[in-house]
Amino acid sequence: MSDDMEREVAAEQTYVDGLFARLDAEVAQANERLRQVMLEVDPANPDADALVRRETEYHGLNAKLDRLNLAQMGLVFGRIDIEAEGDNPVPDHPELDRRYIGRMGLDAREEGYRTLLLDWRAPMARPFYLATTAQPEGVTVRRHIRTKGREVTDIDDELLSGEQAATGREGVGGETALYQAIQAARTGRMRSIVETIQREQDEIIRDATRGVMVVEGGPGTGKTAVALHRVAYLMYTWRDLLSSTGVLIIGPNPTFLDYISRVLPELGETGVVLSTVGALYPGVRGTAPESLLTREIKGSEEMVSILTEAVRAHQSLPGEPVEITVDALPLTVDDAMVKASRTRARRSRRPHNDARPVFAEHLIGQLAEQMSERIGADPLGGANLLSRADVDQLHDDLAEEPKVADLVDRLWPELEPRAVLRGLLEDEDAIAVAAAAYDDETRGALLRPAGSDWAASDAALLDELAVLIGIPDPDEARARENEEWREQVSEAQEALDILSGSRSTDNDDDMFEAEILSAHDVIDAETLARRQEVRDIRSTADRARADHTWAYGHVIVDEAQELSPMEWRMIFRRSPSRWMTLVGDTAQTGSPAGVDTWADALEPFVSGRFRHHKLTVNYRTPAEIMEVANHILARIDPDATPATAIRESGIPVRHLPSGTDPESLGFGGDTVDAEEAERLVAVIDAGNVSGIKGLEFDHVVVVEPGEIVDRSPQGWQDLYVAVTRATQTLTVIGELPE
Repeated sequence: MSDDMEREVAAEQTYVDGLFARLDAEVAQANERLRQVMLEVDPANPDADALVRRETEYHGLNAKLDRLNLAQMGLVFGRIDIEAEGDNPVPDHPELDRRYIGRMGLDAREEGYRTLLLDWRAPMARPFYLATTAQPEGVTVRRHIRTKGREVTDIDDELLSGEQAATGREGVGGETALYQAIQAARTGRMRSIVETIQREQDEIIRDATRGVMVVEGGPGTGKTAVALHRVAYLMYTWRDLLSSTGVLIIGPNPTFLDYISRVLPELGETGVVLSTVGALYPGVRGTAPESLLTREIKGSEEMVSILTEAVRAHQSLPGEPVEITVDALPLTVDDAMVKASRTRARRSRRPHNDARPVFAEHLIGQLAEQMSERIGADPLGGANLLSRADVDQLHDDLAEEPKVADLVDRLWPELEPRAVLRGLLEDEDAIAVAAAAYDDETRGALLRPAGSDWAASDAALLDELAVLIGIPDPDEARARENEEWREQVSEAQEALDILSGSRSTDNDDDMFEAEILSAHDVIDAETLARRQEVRDIRSTADRARADHTWAYGHVIVDEAQELSPMEWRMIFRRSPSRWMTLVGDTAQTGSPAGVDTWADALEPFVSGRFRHHKLTVNYRTPAEIMEVANHILARIDPDATPATAIRESGIPVRHLPSGTDPESLGFGGDTVDAEEAERLVAVIDAGNVSGIKGLEFDHVVVVEPGEIVDRSPQGWQDLYVAVTRATQTLTVIGELPE
């Protein structure tokens, strides 16, 4: 390192030390306030309102500490000198403003809140990403600052305007920060690209669209990274809205979710829900394997009709007349009566459970009329002797009759989605009824053994059933619980009023105080303790995760081309505002019920009203590998335009004969040196393609590509996915199919 470079690094180290000193002070202040908050409520005599205030501040402080601690990982990574007025004029160049860019913002409050560090999402930081020598955006110098922990290890300057504008490196692939990120060994966790966001990526990240946005791009174009940085940007820009409504990120598999799990925290955001589509219905983790045919059928929109019929099958007719005796009077319920009540309930257009009271009301009304005819008939043939009020009383009495309640339960039972779905898929007769309009192959593919584990495709079916059945959300359940509490308190108060009204009010003798009842005597201690509980101190993400009706402020779907029509229905229920970012590539669709075109998939929900972005640069995959991949892409879609690979590895794709043992291979050349030994290697065959979607590895070995193609109708797409996972080298064992 030259003397000038050492001086520059030392100067940046001094500046970075100052930033960390302020960050440490904020952490210490937050920790001290947290300690004080925990002492503010007397545990022996808690006040409910004080508890709520304490818990609210407690969780807010913890969230702040999370952000502050996570921001330390690469706190500052860039600097620009830009032609603009600002807080920090460049020495000897007052016409320029010096802006440091990092993962959070820091101000000097004692200096009128002078900006010391710009959050990368702030509008004033945007020129760091947009500036090029062709369009410098007013930036004269862009500096990349590399750190390890709190130590500045290196800097790299790009002169973007003026006579010396140029770096001597051609193209985006030559930029030092980006080149190092591309060349770095994969770690099994996704890297933040906040330091190396490129212009076309930044435009998507900051897109102001408040509707559905599709981000499409081939392998290695950074689709996922763009989507995650967009989440961080939106949560910065729309913090008040999204902190209360939450953000949902859907990934293709648990490995992928673990892979990306550190990106958002590193960007300063932790309030999101990450889920696979198979785990989106609360309490279900779909992992059981299924045949391609079963996945295709269960993912098709025809399942709406089948599930509707499965629910209607529980709205049964008695078949034979049913006789019940009430107050020694026999009453008869036949098919005609039940059919009339069932029709009334179905015409209400309410979900099954919500329509149950309509059914019961109508059926009980018929029984009341039948009862009135029996006991109110005029022996002389005149009008019925009972008044309308008498009949209404009979109705009310019948509604309290256990035999009538049992009959309603039998004819229109209260349902629960999981029980209904198991009862359908594990019963050949139930399938025959619900899928009567479909062929034997369809019905056979739906049937599975009793007690089977949940499959990923079941989540969307359970979600659909929750709508058809009418399952209350947790807030409704909590409201009912609170209403029960108020009723209990009211009854207790009435009892106390009665008791206090009967005792002497002239009582000054302490010896009688033990005989005076209080609320503690009427409401037990456990119930009173519940009243003192803070009702819900969970974070937005925790509450959203447990609520199948939750309306998220924003939804991100990665590998969105894999969603089936039934899964699209489930996802869009969670986004009534239709503010979504959908990331995918139809050339990589592996699901038999997946997306062929975005327009077809989104038509039922937003018609043609969605914004479409296409990423055109492949940052990950070397040109040597993309030459093979592009031949496969041509088989999938002859009209597709491949993304441009920006670098060459200098290592050709290796083709080896069938039967070669993958463990016998060296990677990155004929030998594996110490650095190469730390890189990630993936061996991909026909049985594990679905598990590596969205992931990347340094070296990839594809075993028997012909078997991958033959395995499913989406075989060519699966092979395309497999060969494009590599960042360094590709080895193919077996012949590539023609």
